[in-house]
Amino acid sequence: MAEAKAPDAPPPEQDAGAQPGALVDPFRAYNFKLLIDGVNEGHFTQCTGLQVKVSALHFREGGAGPVVRRLPGPVSYGDVTLRYGLTQSPELWTWFLASVSGVPQRKNVSVLMLDIDGVTERLRWNLNEAWPTEWKAHPLDALGQQIAIDSLTLVFESISRG
Repeated sequence: MAEAKAPDAPPPEQDAGAQPGALVDPFRAYNFKLLIDGVNEGHFTQCTGLQVKVSALHFREGGAGPVVRRLPGPVSYGDVTLRYGLTQSPELWTWFLASVSGVPQRKNVSVLMLDIDGVTERLRWNLNEAWPTEWKAHPLDALGQQIAIDSLTLVFESISRG
């Protein structure tokens, strides 16, 4: 015969991960910063193109009739475009000029998602062996009153999440 549990017994401890009915706030897309070789090189207003794709190869086995299977193929990474306010700092421009001269300087870039406080790191993507492939200046307009926002496009060899 099974023993009856005492009515005052505390419930068993649960894993700290996501639980049914538990409210989990998503990260805010505006709370991020970029580190280039571990240094915060500027204040970026936007980071787009952070993506990875595994191509599916079609494969038809002999004797399997009309069945076409899919196998993982080449992995490709998106081009990451960084938008930033134009300043006197020459760091990003100098990095781009190395690519123009045919000898790109490969650097490790980290995209950090920050907590609601805007300071605490919550998530990180590491773009390994990144280098700039495109620079675009903001349109100049004598009648406008906008901040000059330049963009720099990077390619990278691999990505990891930490």
